[in-house]
Amino acid sequence: MEWIKISTANELVRVATEEVLYVLADGNYSDLVLISGAKHKMTFQIHYFEELFEKLDDNPFIRVTRSLIINVRHVHVINVNDRLLKFGGKDINPSVPTLRLGRDSLKKLKDKMTDYGD
Repeated sequence: MEWIKISTANELVRVATEEVLYVLADGNYSDLVLISGAKHKMTFQIHYFEELFEKLDDNPFIRVTRSLIINVRHVHVINVNDRLLKFGGKDINPSVPTLRLGRDSLKKLKDKMTDYGD
């Protein structure tokens, strides 16, 4: 199990990578969303997380759009026609929202996940 540490002026967030569901950009901030449904507003742009995840020995994260990085291990359903990305698994809080994305982004993700091997 790998851990990431994110330190800001006011807070240190230490989390296992397997607990990270996705990171969603929000202007100059990013929301780090965990499988528990907890959300941490971080004072970093999304490229910070992309670089952080690239340093992992076992990197399950894929940048799907300009504003979204997901943990592919938690993807349950990719529905290109309905434009939906659903997360699932025994530890995922049922209140975690389904994400609505563009068809092209979902098609590319579907193709990557087909080759991913998990």
